[in-house]
Amino acid sequence: MDLTIARVLMWQSLVGVVLAAVLWGAYGNVAGYSALLGSMTCVVPNAFLALRLVVPRRDPGAAALIRAAWIGEMGKLALTVLLFTLVFTLVTPLLAAALFAGFIATQLVTISGFLMRSEQDTSNSNGS
Repeated sequence: MDLTIARVLMWQSLVGVVLAAVLWGAYGNVAGYSALLGSMTCVVPNAFLALRLVVPRRDPGAAALIRAAWIGEMGKLALTVLLFTLVFTLVTPLLAAALFAGFIATQLVTISGFLMRSEQDTSNSNGS
């Protein structure tokens, strides 16, 4: 797996766990596990998309990559909807504010992936 993708997924998981721990300590266990569930509702679909993009394909062409990205995005959307549906129907009690805080905080980590990638590209071009 691409190092940047692995790092982003690791940081997303770490942010989710840290936020859950902070909310658990400040507001109790319902807030803590709600935030953790929100975070995992973001990380699992992102990992699915990442795997769709980095798994080797028989056809290395652009069309195959676009197809993999499209399937990955649709799968990511479907997994996100499925996970939110499962959480809202099966988990009680649930603190929706903490759930969405975990999801949003974890999703914002994705932006850091773009920054990591641009820093990596800049350092590679300076070293050449």
